[in-house]
Amino acid sequence: MPIRAADQIIHKAAWLYYTHGLRQDEVAKRLDISRASVAMYLRKARETGIVNISTSTQLFTEDVLARELEDAFGLTAVWVVPQERHALDPTAEVPALAASVFVGLVNRGDRIGVAWGRTVYAMADVMSFADLQDVTVVQMCGNLGAPYAYRPDQCTMEIARRLNARGLNFYAPLVLTTEGLAEALRAEPVIREQLLGIAACHLSLFSVGTVDGDSHIVKCGALAVAEMDELRRAGAAGVIAGQVIDARGELLDCGYNRRVISADIASIRAIPRRMMVVQEEAKLKPLLASLAGRLCTHLVVTSTMARALLKARKTATS
Repeated sequence: MPIRAADQIIHKAAWLYYTHGLRQDEVAKRLDISRASVAMYLRKARETGIVNISTSTQLFTEDVLARELEDAFGLTAVWVVPQERHALDPTAEVPALAASVFVGLVNRGDRIGVAWGRTVYAMADVMSFADLQDVTVVQMCGNLGAPYAYRPDQCTMEIARRLNARGLNFYAPLVLTTEGLAEALRAEPVIREQLLGIAACHLSLFSVGTVDGDSHIVKCGALAVAEMDELRRAGAAGVIAGQVIDARGELLDCGYNRRVISADIASIRAIPRRMMVVQEEAKLKPLLASLAGRLCTHLVVTSTMARALLKARKTATS
């Protein structure tokens, strides 16, 4: 497994100092910590074996991948789940690591925005219980019909329960039948206040969806397969909080998006810590779109996805 989430700053300090050749004061500025803390972390890196000039790359391949992804995409922090070892199951490992990372990112008094999906719900299901003070978990988008599993309200309330936090559900559907109806609902004081409140979150949690027949918004009935095919031909690249984005990570100009009740892209970007978790290899293009649009700052992926992202980045810049 990668190094513990709590020790990642030690590895990051060592990476910047030994691999990038930054001075200690430059490392301190990059990580927003004191120079004394940098010196302490470098000492710990040597004492614990994180730093070994001859073998660190071989011993910590996944952590090196994480640092390379941070550098390539300008991310605050990346965690990589290795897949090379026998019988390692990403569907279990990714949510488990992501849940641990997520709890470690939550601070007292935080307001947390949560979207939805299989991965987010799997995280909530394995998340450890924590008794955090004055934390509020808010739903970032409208809801789906009752028969659908891992709905936005379910994800929000289960995470709130695990954190012993206050949960705020979104009492509106994800998709309305007409653009006019959606516009009128967004103007309602209660809905408008909740949408405006998304930008005030300190931390958000979501994944990114595909734009094919396996997409959540197709499976829940929000779009037909033929409609999704048409959006893909028009430039759709991924789905964020129920909304369709293009390859630049911007909202696609389409009637579907105008019928959706969800946090707008500007509000999502305004959240300082935006954690995205992706475990499916089929989500490479949607994830690239999210990264192009600066929709996440913290990322949890598999080693296979990490290498695919770096390859795509190298191809795009060559």
